[in-house]
Amino acid sequence: STEDMEPVNMESMGHPEIYPLVLTTKTQEIFNCRIDEDVTDEQPYKLINKVDIFEDLRNRAAVSDFHPVKKIVQEYPGNELLLVYDKDFKYGLNFYLIGTEEGKENYLNPPEVPEEQEEYKEHIPEDVYVYKPPVSKPWVSLGSEKEIEEESVMESTKQITYMISQKRSEFGAPVKFSDQNASSVKDAYIECTAYPDKNFTLKQLEKDVSMQVIPQIKDTSTQTECVEIALQQNEIMNTFIDDWKYLAEEEGTFGDKTDTHLKEYQSFTDLHSPTEKMITCVSWHPTIYGLIAVSVAVRLSFEDRVYFSGKLLLQPSLILFWSFSDPIHPQLMLESPDDIFCFKFCPSDPNIIAGGCINGQIVLWDITAHADRIENIKAGDSRSKKATLKPMFLLEPESNTEAMYIRHCAVSSIESGHKKVITDIHWLSDTFEINRMGSVFENRSGICCQLVTCSADCTICFWDIRPQKPLTPQTTEKKKEESIEIPFDVPSTFLHLDLSWKPLSKIRLSKGETSLDYCPTRISLNEDHLLYKTEDKTLTQSKIVKTGEMNPYHNLESGMANLLKPIDDFCTKFFVGTEDGEVIYTDWKMKKDSETGRLMPKKPVSIHTIHDGTVHTVQRSPFYNDIILTVGGWNMAIWKEGVMTGPLLQSCCAPKMYTSGHWSLTRPGVFYIGREDGYIDIWDLLEKTHEPAQSQNICITMITYIKPWIFSAKQQFIAIADYYGTLRILEIPWTLSRPSTNEMTSVNHYFEREVKHLEYVEQRKNIREQEKKEMELEMEKKKIKTYQKSKEQMEAELKMDYESYLELEKTVLINLGLLKVTEKGSYMDVV
Repeated sequence: STEDMEPVNMESMGHPEIYPLVLTTKTQEIFNCRIDEDVTDEQPYKLINKVDIFEDLRNRAAVSDFHPVKKIVQEYPGNELLLVYDKDFKYGLNFYLIGTEEGKENYLNPPEVPEEQEEYKEHIPEDVYVYKPPVSKPWVSLGSEKEIEEESVMESTKQITYMISQKRSEFGAPVKFSDQNASSVKDAYIECTAYPDKNFTLKQLEKDVSMQVIPQIKDTSTQTECVEIALQQNEIMNTFIDDWKYLAEEEGTFGDKTDTHLKEYQSFTDLHSPTEKMITCVSWHPTIYGLIAVSVAVRLSFEDRVYFSGKLLLQPSLILFWSFSDPIHPQLMLESPDDIFCFKFCPSDPNIIAGGCINGQIVLWDITAHADRIENIKAGDSRSKKATLKPMFLLEPESNTEAMYIRHCAVSSIESGHKKVITDIHWLSDTFEINRMGSVFENRSGICCQLVTCSADCTICFWDIRPQKPLTPQTTEKKKEESIEIPFDVPSTFLHLDLSWKPLSKIRLSKGETSLDYCPTRISLNEDHLLYKTEDKTLTQSKIVKTGEMNPYHNLESGMANLLKPIDDFCTKFFVGTEDGEVIYTDWKMKKDSETGRLMPKKPVSIHTIHDGTVHTVQRSPFYNDIILTVGGWNMAIWKEGVMTGPLLQSCCAPKMYTSGHWSLTRPGVFYIGREDGYIDIWDLLEKTHEPAQSQNICITMITYIKPWIFSAKQQFIAIADYYGTLRILEIPWTLSRPSTNEMTSVNHYFEREVKHLEYVEQRKNIREQEKKEMELEMEKKKIKTYQKSKEQMEAELKMDYESYLELEKTVLINLGLLKVTEKGSYMDVV
């Protein structure tokens, strides 16, 4: 909740008593601190009474701009707090509050400065460096000369002088060298023998000797069991690993390692909407950090939507762009014909956005003309600086209150597209493209030009944004008649698609022999993992547009003339989650019907009914391309592509229904799942696999979407949207963002172990089925053997049964006294 949010403290900048604030125009009018009217450059501060702040907190509660510093205001000892206008955004926001009496006095009564210096400073700008020549002062001895004398080397011995001379007559005489025996010639050599010299004899007065008493030991060697164990340990462990390096790496990270809960950083709510709306989709901007887009829809059932359809037509359907610097006013608003339920930024150009409507239409926007409005004004890469968010939109207060509405460039054809709400949309990678048959070829344009969508009308459609060749050539006169005047505020990027855009191919997932079809809600292609790593491509594309080069999306016909080059060994299979909880693995390639000649989708490879409700999430792991997470109903499951026997992991029934999910972007074994009661379950496969590692309450209503984002190497955020239209930005703690040293290997071993377990279960199942068949066959053989008895055998068995009956009858009669046995062995009746 917003009550748990703590104010940003400026202790790291040397001002712990300063707390930055964002004051909206409404708050400025309430407290009479309007910019350029009540607070100016000459008097940039205002004293505000605590009672007025408390009154505002009671009236506006969490909407009040003083809510982040509520605790600071309560603990303030004085009656009036000092509010200062931060014109240059020195501390990141437009105002800041001084939270101590000492700080207020230092600001209002700064230390006195000599008049000469004041006059001098008035004529010198602050940014200009003024050279001050050094002033000579008399030298004062502090004892350094004595230290120099003590450390100097003084000669203590008398120097010996040798003088060597030669006769002048021998100067320049020829020299002849020869060998001779040194012992046979007198004075041929000089022997310098050692002798004691009293002048250089030093008497040793002290000597350091260390001694230690130890028991008597004996060194022996033999091949024992301990040595064998040590050798084995050397084989399985790296004895040369630098433990100190890994310890320093773990200790050098930020944050408190014991903190495992998500902390709320910011929240956004559209307070200007006249109707109650929910958030249907969330997406972070690929290149601008601190900018996030959300799509909203009216909270109405299908019957209520039909009943209020007339009123809903008068209200705009929007995608809102929120910035961390302004939690009240959206920076951009993208208009659409109807409510948007899913949208995606183009991986090749973030200014291109595609969205799916509730009425089945696809909408395209081009916000290139508004790119300057949403870019960071500070040069350089902000990611390489401190891990603290800075304002992305330094706009004037007057312009903040004005909504920036952007119309769409094109919408798809109503007759040829989807008939119901579009539940998921994806851009295909820029490495390939497909044709109407589903065959894969190299991408001719080098940019993302195709999309795939799924809808509640039981269809999956592939789309191409490039102009298609018409079947019949049109005359120039007919083109002039059909030409439509383009509004000045709408780009002509996708004008060729508007109201005539048709799908490239359409797939229906049939339920076998019946006439019913599966209803897809989420899809995941094999190339989705590439979109996690397209940030560098997006940055490069943005730089190309900035430098004035031709934007590829403004000339989509350039690559259409190239020949299609097929790609071999390309996986065309993908996962589909349905409305009834099935997880389907199928192929998008089409095949021709032998009887009708029509293109028909292939039969699904596998169908598993795992979830007991609608599947809300089908997502591939950013670390393993073949690992897929599905969330739906009251449980979740993890799948491995290629293993068709079932999921690697399936959770038990949760206390509340699951509504959304997402993998962690930095930890391979962590993922987040949202519930209908406002809780978020955090799963850590290295800690627990049968239940969530922890659960945390985020809001009081259903969580509709989860989207994490990496802001920097030391700071990560997760966006959580709810049914009441509130978007919460929470900071991910150190334990959930920092992977362990061998986490990726450990998680991979876990998946491999589960695959072997599934194979073993499948083998045992086959064995039991074979045993069951053998038992049934044995029973059939016994039945057949019984029916194959001869007539004589059956008559003999009947005769034996009759004789045994007669013997039993006689025995009963004798016991009752009705029959008596004579001496001759005959029977006599007793009357």
